[in-house]
Amino acid sequence: MEKLEALKISSMRPRSNILDRPLSKGKSEVSQSIVALLFSEIVQYSQSRVFTVPELQTRLHDLGQDVGTRIIDLYFVRERNFKRETKLTQMLLFVKTTVWKNLFGKEAEKLEHANDDERTYYIIEKEPLVNTFISVPKDKSSLNCANFTAGIVEAVLTHCGFPCKVTAHWHKGTTYMVKFEDFVIARDKQMEEK
Repeated sequence: MEKLEALKISSMRPRSNILDRPLSKGKSEVSQSIVALLFSEIVQYSQSRVFTVPELQTRLHDLGQDVGTRIIDLYFVRERNFKRETKLTQMLLFVKTTVWKNLFGKEAEKLEHANDDERTYYIIEKEPLVNTFISVPKDKSSLNCANFTAGIVEAVLTHCGFPCKVTAHWHKGTTYMVKFEDFVIARDKQMEEK
């Protein structure tokens, strides 16, 4: 009888759902061994469904876009009460700091603007976590698994109103080249003039 009453009382208490908890209240450290295991499974799964390195990189990019779409919605709904950045520089800094910290436990190393093209920015990371635990065979030496992260960044920026194309390149470690559409730059200039 006591067990039944205890069960009845505990079922009346509101339960805290893990999806309702703020992201910033959780652990700030990312377990590298868990990330390595999960990501290696993603790469193996993707590799078994493609025939070439470019197809594999495209598949990883697409999977990253799915993750980025969910992350940005989760972050802005929970943490910022639906308030999003409206200026390009602030949005890029948000990606370099907040998004990177939530995903990888640290900020990206650098954010640079291209000298010759106002539409192009670079996010530089010497040793991306997604490349750390992947051993690439010699016949696939051009494979850069950071295309997964490039997909995440592209989805985050695009779904926040900054449409762009993000690609991962082997340069200074890994460089994510972010190329915005023309109207994004024009809109940002108009906002600065006001």
